[in-house]
Amino acid sequence: MQTAKFLRYLMAFLMVAVNLWNFVVNDYAWPAVSADGGYLFVYFTGNEPEQEQIHFAVSTDGYNFAALNNNEPVVDHLLGKQSVRDPYILRGQDGYFYIVGTDMKATEGWTSNHALVTWKSKDLVNWTDETIIDIRDLGGEFANTNRAWAPQAIWDAKEQSYMLYWAHSTYENDIAAMYYAYTDDFKTLKTEPKLLYSREGIQTIDGDIIYNEKNGFYYMYFKHDETQKIAYVKSENLTGPYDTEEPVIVSMSYWGVEGSSMYQITGTNQWVMIMDEYGEGHFFVQQTADMENFRKYRRKLTNFDHLSPRHGSVVAITDEEYIRLTEAFGVSEIPKQES
Repeated sequence: MQTAKFLRYLMAFLMVAVNLWNFVVNDYAWPAVSADGGYLFVYFTGNEPEQEQIHFAVSTDGYNFAALNNNEPVVDHLLGKQSVRDPYILRGQDGYFYIVGTDMKATEGWTSNHALVTWKSKDLVNWTDETIIDIRDLGGEFANTNRAWAPQAIWDAKEQSYMLYWAHSTYENDIAAMYYAYTDDFKTLKTEPKLLYSREGIQTIDGDIIYNEKNGFYYMYFKHDETQKIAYVKSENLTGPYDTEEPVIVSMSYWGVEGSSMYQITGTNQWVMIMDEYGEGHFFVQQTADMENFRKYRRKLTNFDHLSPRHGSVVAITDEEYIRLTEAFGVSEIPKQES
């Protein structure tokens, strides 16, 4: 990994002239140089049951990802629908990694899902404690849940617990809104779900909350249904209230996008937003330092599309974790991008 680190800095130096030209003339993002470690991308690949499984890819720079296990599934899904979409991975406060996802089989219909699925791992290789969190089991207003989509989680230091949030709707109210509940173990909910953010008469899905340490605001990015773009609202409190004014559109893709996810390039102030150009079979990449102003990344200098990924997420990993993953699953070569 020391060699990989040297090559990262060498490539950054050699690309200075090209990147400067793109930054000034073409309005592209200046690629940040990752300080150390690597990145793990977790995703699924399509709408058939065999594609709705957990896949892994790794990167040393945060922009170019290589498939593990020949781009075949790496985590067994034995409970619930046995199909998972929208996987989100996070490093827990207890040293474990957690994956949360949508327990859903698309072939059964887009309003057939009412549960979340979770796993945990100490080493990123062996995943245990598969758990189905069925929202219908909560009863009351949740008894007729027909969507529990794209769950994510964030540590709430004030509550000393994880805030789990997802897009939720019922047969009675089929317009999805963002709901949240707290959990300590990703197996049970310790609080009843509450409304986090909604817009009257407009579906809101694919929430991704990022805290901006510079200004003290939480930014919630989501799919803006009217434009098929990514927008944000913000709040000084994790649980809101979030802005009631018009959301701010930030995605720069010409095409419709969804499933955005943000991660920081290690050792820098730069954050990358990846998103699924779901109608085109591409991923779109852009970058920000302040959560509000973005520049798109030159498409041929990123490598996601060869993975055929759908809505996924990225977590930073250490050198040791990177090596452990590649030794356990094997790593494929990254194909060259077309000019």
